Amino acid sequence: MCPLLVQMNVDAHIRSVMDEIMTNEAERMELSESDMIEKLRNRGVVDEIMNQLHFSGGAQAAKPATRILDVDDQVTHGAVKKANIDPSRRYLYLQIRGGKAFTDQLSDEDSGQAPSASFILHVHFRGQRFKSRPVPCACEPSFEEGFLLELHKEGAGEAGKMADVGSMLSICDPVHIVLNRTTALGEITLVSSHFFEWRPLLASKNGHLNVSIELKGTGPESKVPVGILEAELELFPRATKHVEENVVRTQIDLERGKQAEQDRRFLEYAKHWWREYLDIKPAHQDRLIKIFALDENSNYRPVCSFITPLRAGRLLDTPRQAMRFVSLVRYEKQQTLGGGDKLEQWSTLHAFLSRNKGDCEDHATLLCSLLLGFGLDAYVCFGTKAKGAVHAWVMTISTDGLVTFWESLNGHRFIHEPIDPMAPPMAKKERAKHPYKTVGCVFNHRAFYANNQTNDRVEECRFDLQNGSLWKSMANEVLMSVCGPGASPLWPSPPPLCASMLDTTLASNDLEIHLRRLVAQHRQDQGLTTPWDDQLSYILTPALAAYETERVTGVTAGNEEFQDAVRQAVPEGQTFKGYPIQFTHRNARKAFLTCLKAPVCEEIINCRGDQVRLALRVRVFPYPESACATWVMFACKYKSVL
Repeated sequence: MCPLLVQMNVDAHIRSVMDEIMTNEAERMELSESDMIEKLRNRGVVDEIMNQLHFSGGAQAAKPATRILDVDDQVTHGAVKKANIDPSRRYLYLQIRGGKAFTDQLSDEDSGQAPSASFILHVHFRGQRFKSRPVPCACEPSFEEGFLLELHKEGAGEAGKMADVGSMLSICDPVHIVLNRTTALGEITLVSSHFFEWRPLLASKNGHLNVSIELKGTGPESKVPVGILEAELELFPRATKHVEENVVRTQIDLERGKQAEQDRRFLEYAKHWWREYLDIKPAHQDRLIKIFALDENSNYRPVCSFITPLRAGRLLDTPRQAMRFVSLVRYEKQQTLGGGDKLEQWSTLHAFLSRNKGDCEDHATLLCSLLLGFGLDAYVCFGTKAKGAVHAWVMTISTDGLVTFWESLNGHRFIHEPIDPMAPPMAKKERAKHPYKTVGCVFNHRAFYANNQTNDRVEECRFDLQNGSLWKSMANEVLMSVCGPGASPLWPSPPPLCASMLDTTLASNDLEIHLRRLVAQHRQDQGLTTPWDDQLSYILTPALAAYETERVTGVTAGNEEFQDAVRQAVPEGQTFKGYPIQFTHRNARKAFLTCLKAPVCEEIINCRGDQVRLALRVRVFPYPESACATWVMFACKYKSVL
């Protein structure tokens, strides 16, 4: 018998009850095993035993898990534990029970037996992020997911209290649901970005509500339905009281009315501010002054509302590491339907992170938010690049007035040194090191400045933002009324960054094996053998680490040791060639085709000569979300026969 049962003296307890039951001889003859168990249950013996037993299992967590393990061949797999409910907190349990009418998202490949694309749901609510498992694309996708969302107040002294009905009614944050479509090649498309109002659940007497969530498209298709999610809402634990449906509706209408009034006042102020700006100089009409921008749902928002200080916790240690992370998020230029100029669409932070790609404005607002989180005085600059293309980048101003430009697409930094147009002509005028041509405005989460200088060329601009003759500012209190914390329920608090789930050792080995096979096949087609030198391949590792360190810090380290190791590995009379390259993906065939386009790398892969030995090393460096820096280095040593 189990030691715990012995300690509870269960055997004696059962015997005493059985003796009482078996005193009746007639009853004893009629009792079966199921009857015996039922009589023990009726006398409370079974319940008493179960209440005292504690089964071993996973450690109790104070809070539910805030993300689901990514389904990827190269992530760190582990047992998915069930979330534990803290009895002192209240939770909103959102269950997705399936979908229907997703016909427009099916491609020709998806209609076959093996769908080549999948749907993934991303959920964000009050700093909690969840990600569903991939579901094959279908007209009725088989979503079967549950998301446990903690309901809590953010006021001082309220964090430890369970939210009552009144408190929950005042929580105006919606549940942000993002639906992405991922192809077999890893291309991600934003299907829908929906802000779901959950508070009608508070009017349910049993704390339970079934709803159909209609999802609509994004950009030009923001008014077109793309599908319906069947959802079920439930409160844990159930509230002892409920509110009337008209009370919930009135509360929501009051909030929307207040928001509409704030938006109207800001629009009137912006119009008046713009007229004042044009009165200064009519030519200002041609400058890029970006006050409003369209988000993925075609809603006009003040550009300042796209920025909010974001702290990365322990995922990013320095501002330069944050810049490196943002530069690794893939760049995708939004195009209008039918071509032409690029589409006007800025993404909310949650939608941008879930796609892991976006336009230059998305990169700039994310980097600015991270730099603000690190305590820097950061702004987004909106203007043009050298060839006149509209562009956004980030600027920081130090306490001593040093202006630094941060290019969020490639991770480069530039110190701004303005040129005085009234100074005597120089014998040789130095060209600006940065690629920026003009700047129309700069802004962050609480300030907006329009360029008021005679010339808007970046190289001649002075960034003394407090000088009213150089920059025209908007009133801070007006901006905060529409962009401040809690100003709009549709602009909720930023989602936290999630740690990478990538097993870098497995990912590096897998990509290296695939590339070796592609090289061997390529050389075989040319009638060449492929002798690999494993020691030379290993020697390339420090170089890849040094390249990534240099990209993050701007400092070269360990180059002397690498060069010395190569000299010792390559005999006298032989030649060594190496070619490093960095990718933001882990697609072996795509990387190999790119390498073949580089003349030096193609020469290494097709190397001919005496005593030819090839080397290859791959190193994947993980960053938050699904961003990664993939370094590949091809090398060879040979003795020339010429």
